[in-house]
Amino acid sequence: MVPPTEAPATAPARRTPARKGKKRGEGQWALGYREPLNPNERSKKDDNPLNVRQRIETIYAHGGFDSIDPADLRGRFRWWGLYTQRAPGIPGARTGTIEPEDLDDRYFMMRIRIDGGAMTTEQLRVVGEIAQTYARDTADITDRQNVQLHWVRVEDVPTIWEKLESVGLYTTEACGDCPRVLLGSPVAGIAADEIIDATPAIKEISERYIGDRSLSNLPRKFKTAISGSPRWDTVPEINDVSLVGVVHPEHGPGFDVWVGGGLSTNPKLAVRLGAWVPLEEAAEVWLGVVQIFRDYGYRRLRNRARLKFLVNDWGAEKFRQVLEDEYLGRKLIDGPAPETPAARDHIGVHKQNDGNFYVGVKSQAGRVTGSTLVEVAKAAERVGSSRVRTTVEQNLLVLDVAESDVDGLVGDLGKLGLQADPSPWRRSVMACTGIEFCKLAIVETKQRAIDLINELEERLADIQGDVDNPVTVNLNGCPNACARTQVADIGLKGQMVPDGEGNQVEGFQVHLGGGLGLDAGFGRKIRGHKVTSAELGDYVERLVRRYLAQRDEGERFAQWVARAEEDDLK
Repeated sequence: MVPPTEAPATAPARRTPARKGKKRGEGQWALGYREPLNPNERSKKDDNPLNVRQRIETIYAHGGFDSIDPADLRGRFRWWGLYTQRAPGIPGARTGTIEPEDLDDRYFMMRIRIDGGAMTTEQLRVVGEIAQTYARDTADITDRQNVQLHWVRVEDVPTIWEKLESVGLYTTEACGDCPRVLLGSPVAGIAADEIIDATPAIKEISERYIGDRSLSNLPRKFKTAISGSPRWDTVPEINDVSLVGVVHPEHGPGFDVWVGGGLSTNPKLAVRLGAWVPLEEAAEVWLGVVQIFRDYGYRRLRNRARLKFLVNDWGAEKFRQVLEDEYLGRKLIDGPAPETPAARDHIGVHKQNDGNFYVGVKSQAGRVTGSTLVEVAKAAERVGSSRVRTTVEQNLLVLDVAESDVDGLVGDLGKLGLQADPSPWRRSVMACTGIEFCKLAIVETKQRAIDLINELEERLADIQGDVDNPVTVNLNGCPNACARTQVADIGLKGQMVPDGEGNQVEGFQVHLGGGLGLDAGFGRKIRGHKVTSAELGDYVERLVRRYLAQRDEGERFAQWVARAEEDDLK
């Protein structure tokens, strides 16, 4: 990881400003539009956000919450993985209607960056101990392989950093307009069906470019996925850049390059550049894509500042040409498309390529505790394992388990609420942080998801064996789709909805039949259909029973939704 004290590099000015009479600039540096165009851009120009660490360590940790400059608090803190929590007691109906300072609690969410989802048991134990001591024992596994803590005081942040960094973990650029965590296959290097081990590329990028000041001011966040697994276990379709394992008929294993994916209010699937990249060039190509975003990305309007908008306007052919001509200085090799997979997750017991086994267990919608993480580390070490992994489904894997120890480990993890053989409903539920801590949320999600799991296991016990393709249910507290609601079988977007008596209560807009892989596409909105949070169990039960009753042989939920009558989806 690049030390945060390195001198900044200036982005190259590649072209002269547009002449008068031309279309208004989008804030693209490479076209000469370098003036601050909104408060976020002005803040980043005024001071590189990475500089805020020194102020946290020397000023804010000593002066406390009230000593924090507002520009740092609601802006630059993010580059070090820190957001203020939502103040308790503010109802979802007031989200977006009150001033930021009225939403701020005096505590922070801290996001721990876990590139590739890879941790040692020592690292996992330290994260758990930090959660116990400084975060009221909170810990959430995110769908981007990070761990998030809550109730963190600014006074404790330097000590937490010291403890994390002593075992090789960081919060550097875990949030902010910068290259965020690098998603990687949780079974990189051990899976029997792996095309190529992407670990060296993830390590090279992390060590060379995370904390690099020439990349710390991007138009907005930048999401990366690099995996050599044929399961596409890093959701490559919805990242800004994805390197997807594929075998070239002449050159062998390498990566297919995809760009421009993303969800939120303008969802787009990534597009292939048609280029094949060998492992030793992966970091260079990644850097070129990031630099294109930095130099050509739209900065004028915050809601158009993601790479997907540039890719949509340019198209794959122009994007590849700019990458080759202006950033790589050479042509890329044309390559084949990878085969689309049907399955992604790694839940259960699976054989490794060395004869040992890995055990994948399901969390409750990502919600764990620091104490649980400490006990997972102990359980893994009792069977001789020193490696654990997080996944994009908010789950945990323990690697390198001897066959004779598998049953004992599965039992120990099960006692912690982490199941290796979960029901279809437990296996497939995902939830964002929700109104409990998030300032953008409108409804509660984590506990609602956990309660929904329990409801569905009871309500649908009679048909559990009939669900051969788990139906994914994703709950999100706002429109930003952090829990990937738009690509779920049943995606639930939080909002206030009327109940039977006309009162505004917590509820969800329904998206049905979204998916990735074989069912890549965004969910179908049912005209005017919304469900209150209280009605959720009834609704999901009704929907699943109709699917099982009406489906053709082998038909997946998303396929059924695409042809179902609208009344059957209500």
